[in-house]
Amino acid sequence: MEIALPKDLAQDVGLAKRRQGELCRQKRIFDARKRIIGGDPEAWDVQVHDQKIKEATEKARHETFAAEMRQNDKIMCILENRERRDRKNLCRAINDFQQTFQKPETRCEFDLSDPLVLKKDLPARQSDNDVRNSMSGMQKFMGEDLNFHQRKRFQQEQNREWSLQQQREWKNARADHKLAEALHTQTRLQLDHTARHLQTLEGSTRKAVCAAVKEFNRNQALESAARRRREKKQEQEDNLVEISSLLRGDLLSENPQQAASSFGPHRVVPDRWKGMSQEQLEQTRLVQKQQVQEKLRLQEEERQRDMDWDRQRIQKARAMLLFERRQQRQLHELRRALDSSNHSLAQEQHLRKNYRKEVSTNDPTGDYFSQFNTRSR
Repeated sequence: MEIALPKDLAQDVGLAKRRQGELCRQKRIFDARKRIIGGDPEAWDVQVHDQKIKEATEKARHETFAAEMRQNDKIMCILENRERRDRKNLCRAINDFQQTFQKPETRCEFDLSDPLVLKKDLPARQSDNDVRNSMSGMQKFMGEDLNFHQRKRFQQEQNREWSLQQQREWKNARADHKLAEALHTQTRLQLDHTARHLQTLEGSTRKAVCAAVKEFNRNQALESAARRRREKKQEQEDNLVEISSLLRGDLLSENPQQAASSFGPHRVVPDRWKGMSQEQLEQTRLVQKQQVQEKLRLQEEERQRDMDWDRQRIQKARAMLLFERRQQRQLHELRRALDSSNHSLAQEQHLRKNYRKEVSTNDPTGDYFSQFNTRSR
């Protein structure tokens, strides 16, 4: 076991520092983005922190809106389910009533459309020792049958049974209806309690939001009032200064020198100028005549100059055409010489390549190229 001396420790520490510095330098040099573009990590961190704060604020705002939307959706679902259930119960009650008390068999005109009317029809006559009673083509009239009293008692008994059965069915229907109403009332009370609780939560949330908005609006109103007072005071001071300037100005005092401009004696103020004098008008007309003559002279000179330029341009174009033709001939000759030289060079390169293939057989591998660019110095 070797003993670590202070000198060895200091040497190891220095070697580790040099290795760490070399690694950092390699990162800076081999990273093309940092070497070419550069960067400010602290500014990037600040931007990332600000972006995260902004995203968190936006996320909290969206979550608040989403919670309010979910609450509204829940209330709407509860109300829609209640309305759907009430409509379903009403339809079921109508159907039950129609099936119980409005059967097709109980209608007055059912015998006209009864599909079993032929099966239910009895023979014309089956008793009274008469086959058909076709003496005059008519059957027995009402009250002339032998079973009249038995039939009447049977009909009375049947009517009594029907009345009792209808009473029992009516009592059962009323009991079922009362039970359904009790269940409906209980469910409605429960839903009303839930809706009232949700409405209370919504009211508290809305109150908090309204309080925050009211505080913000009050601060904005105070700032707006202070700004309006400052603007009004400044406007009054400006108006006083303007009134004082107008009272002491040349416009209201009718100073004849008010039309003189500060840019020179040849310029005037348009809104104060009273017009030109007769001498100025004559001088203006004389200057206009001179300008017309000067313009005609300049036009003639320009026409002569254009003719000279056209003549020189034609001569230059003719000379340029001759020069281009001569240059094309020279280029053609140079191209022929260059093609001949390239052909000879290609043959020479082909021979040299074949010679290298015969002589050199050691091709470089990936290990040969990986030994380069491993250090930063």
